[in-house]
Amino acid sequence: MGTFVIQNAHSLSLLSNSSSLSITPSLFNHHQVRFSFIPNHKPITRTTRRNILNLNMSLSSQTPGFEQKRVIIPNKHGEKLVGILHDSGTNEIVILCHGFRSSKESKTLVNLAAALEKAGISSFRFDFSGNGESDGSFQYGYYWREAEDLRAVTQHFHESNRLVTAIVGHSKGGGVVLLYASKYHDVKAVVNLSGRYDLKAGIEERLGNDYMKRIKEDGFIDVKSSGNSEYRVTLESLLDRLNTDMLEACLQIDNECRVLTVHGSSDTVISVGDAFHFAQAIPNHTLHIIEGADHPYNNHQNELASLVVNFIEETLHQDRDTSTSSSE
Repeated sequence: MGTFVIQNAHSLSLLSNSSSLSITPSLFNHHQVRFSFIPNHKPITRTTRRNILNLNMSLSSQTPGFEQKRVIIPNKHGEKLVGILHDSGTNEIVILCHGFRSSKESKTLVNLAAALEKAGISSFRFDFSGNGESDGSFQYGYYWREAEDLRAVTQHFHESNRLVTAIVGHSKGGGVVLLYASKYHDVKAVVNLSGRYDLKAGIEERLGNDYMKRIKEDGFIDVKSSGNSEYRVTLESLLDRLNTDMLEACLQIDNECRVLTVHGSSDTVISVGDAFHFAQAIPNHTLHIIEGADHPYNNHQNELASLVVNFIEETLHQDRDTSTSSSE
């Protein structure tokens, strides 16, 4: 049974009035609905911005007793995946996955790793192939290929006698961790931060409304910014994205695997409606909407980190309670 957590009534009215989301009674008939009412956020002032900056600086500082080191892991194609291990010395570890054209150095991943450090939980944030410091050329789409990069990372830690207790992904990484869980049933918890449910959406915004005609004629589309080419989309990579079915994948996730989806109500990159689709498709699911949060959670890093850490700690406690009960 899924749980919806909406921070206040204003969030619900915003979602109900969204042209991209239709909330019907049937949505809530099949899920437990838990409303968490908190006071509305105050306007962002200079003092608030300074506090947020101080928070990010404090989160980014290394916790005493933790070791941070650079780790290189080969993927199935022989490409080197580069990551940073935040090691608490425990067996459990959380893997953090970045989004589209991002890297392990994104503010969200760095702050999550720091928050997990403070909770005494090890984590590993890494660059997918073709991104950041990792080998390979950047490819549009290829969600399943990145899921295989994640597989190489989890296998590395399994072989090092570490227990991967959770996988966390932001944006495209959110889709990747769900695809992973649908194929490899070896993680107890998955965290999807602002992932896209409908992979056919969002393409026109980047490629134009005649993208299919142009790419069939030329074989590729160069995406440009300020007159400079940023990356190339080939017909093969476009079809790979269009043929990736998130609904089918979600239905393959084990009932025992706990899934948390977090989404911002003010996300203009990926509609908050996608989060509700995930909630309907995944059986053991919790949905948390953060009112006012944008796609990168610019002014909500603390809330986001708290949600993710609490969810992972709950999973760890459940696993330990289960192990204790089974041994008695």
